[in-house]
Amino acid sequence: MTDQALQQHLSTRRSPPIASLGGEVPDGDIRSMLELASRVPDHGMLVPFRFILYRGDSRTVVGQRLADRLQERDGPLSDAARQKEEERFSRAPLVVGVVFVPKDNGPKPIPEWEQFLCSGAVAMNLLHAASALGYRANWITNWYSDDAEARTLLGLKPEERVAGFVHIGRTDINLPDRERPRVEDLMTDYSPDGKG
Repeated sequence: MTDQALQQHLSTRRSPPIASLGGEVPDGDIRSMLELASRVPDHGMLVPFRFILYRGDSRTVVGQRLADRLQERDGPLSDAARQKEEERFSRAPLVVGVVFVPKDNGPKPIPEWEQFLCSGAVAMNLLHAASALGYRANWITNWYSDDAEARTLLGLKPEERVAGFVHIGRTDINLPDRERPRVEDLMTDYSPDGKG
């Protein structure tokens, strides 16, 4: 990718609707995406992240388990609500769970919040890696990221947290850009008197 192509990608990147993602994602492409996604700033080289792949029939199984969990937690689901939960992980051909794995790291520990930022950078890098290989991707979290029992159903350990679920596939859909914040409204120059 040339500098101009990279700038074009970054300036036009959009997340397509998950339901629009189709096709297949071969193992070689998955490996390449995850290798690229892993190239992030990582203070102390702790690697405070890992990946869980949801593909094939496992996507349907996890959807059924999430629907059961939501019904157990919130009460009976309508048929439409149950179907929505059951299809959470089967709308795209591949879902990659980017998992934050906190690391105990000695007498001068790197703060857990900084480690979590690293795992978030992995999720963002995965969006770019998918695009670089000709795919499209959408990064979400959803209710099951904050539910301890749902996280267990999704394959996380008790101490782990969700950085995101990245849904990956192919689509020809073109989305108009949404309104973006003006950079001028977001930046200030530092002021030593604390007014910056």
